[in-house]
Amino acid sequence: MARTNVVFSAGTGSPAAAPAALRGRGAVTNVRHRFEQTEREPADDGWHGDQDSALLGGSHGCETGARTVELQPNPQTTVAPEQARKLLSRNDSPDIPFDVAVNTYRGCEHGCVYCYARPTHAYLGYSPGLDFETKLVAKTNAVDVLRAELARPGYRVSPINIGSATDVYQPIERQWQLTRGVLELLLQTRHPATIVTKNALIERDLDLLRALAEQRLVTVYISITTLDSDMARTLEPRASAPWRRIQAVRTLANAGIPVGVLVAPVIPFINDESLERILQESAQAGACYASYTVIRLPWEVRAVFERWLHTHFPDRAQRVLHRIEDLRNGRRNDPQFGTRMSGTGLWANLLRQRFNLAVRKLALNTTRPQLATHLFQAPEAATALGGAAAASSVAGNSRRARGATPMSPSPQLALF
Repeated sequence: MARTNVVFSAGTGSPAAAPAALRGRGAVTNVRHRFEQTEREPADDGWHGDQDSALLGGSHGCETGARTVELQPNPQTTVAPEQARKLLSRNDSPDIPFDVAVNTYRGCEHGCVYCYARPTHAYLGYSPGLDFETKLVAKTNAVDVLRAELARPGYRVSPINIGSATDVYQPIERQWQLTRGVLELLLQTRHPATIVTKNALIERDLDLLRALAEQRLVTVYISITTLDSDMARTLEPRASAPWRRIQAVRTLANAGIPVGVLVAPVIPFINDESLERILQESAQAGACYASYTVIRLPWEVRAVFERWLHTHFPDRAQRVLHRIEDLRNGRRNDPQFGTRMSGTGLWANLLRQRFNLAVRKLALNTTRPQLATHLFQAPEAATALGGAAAASSVAGNSRRARGATPMSPSPQLALF
């Protein structure tokens, strides 16, 4: 079992207190969530005396004023089936260009350390740290629940954003195929949608996306934070490599599917220098639209990100955090509508000017995608028996394919 020495006198967020990185994972540890009522901290009670030093071996043993923290081996991904009560999530935030969203999974194996959705795992009793990317939940009845919601009398059509919180094309989608089922339903009902992803797995559903695009029913946005593969493996370890995302942009564009790129988030001294190059490569691949956001650190994301930063970039950690404070009115996070996505102050203005100049030079955002809302045909609601049977079948097949550990269903969580 791996060990790391942590000095007692190290301050919170100090490089000396940074845990070791885990291969293939974004968060370096679990963090306490805001609903926990107890706190556990490992400590050496001296019971084994000098035996600990012998077991630890030479220079790797406990030093004076230090404690040894046992690190669990890389945790395996598990997927818990859930019977969702609703799938459509609504929001009225002026910062978000959609008011209806669908998320087929809770948690995300991509492991993006900056993910603003990490705090949602606290509602399930899990840590927004490693738990968020290893203890996943699949809404096995997603298609049937969405069908029932679309069939309700008085339902008003508005483009549904797919993947607003966790990535609907994360690796487990290969087995569960819940996102593909949602797209099939939307094509059947001619319902407009937008999709956000950073996984090239979206190319698998090219047939459905092409059919939707022919009726002006879909726009896809590929999230690209860096073109540096080494940085991507550290920042978002299980998402598609940057070159594969650029290739996905090209594949979608060549198929006649409107595609945009999201440089999100921009992190000072980590990936901010890549902004113009990402936009250029995306435009050359066929992207027509572009947008960006500045890193947000709500709730427990702050602790996850700071520990990651001190682990991987101890030489610039404080510089990054101070620049974030410059962008956030002196704080690490600014939840205010209107500024939380782009930041404020001198550096935010400079970033905005850089983006606008690049977009103008590359002729991006010259038009806005207009999705058709008048083609919608309400579906017939599925019977409860049929939906339950289908969900049970999908869950069973996926657990066998994945080797997932069954877990009890969790309450529905409204993401917005």
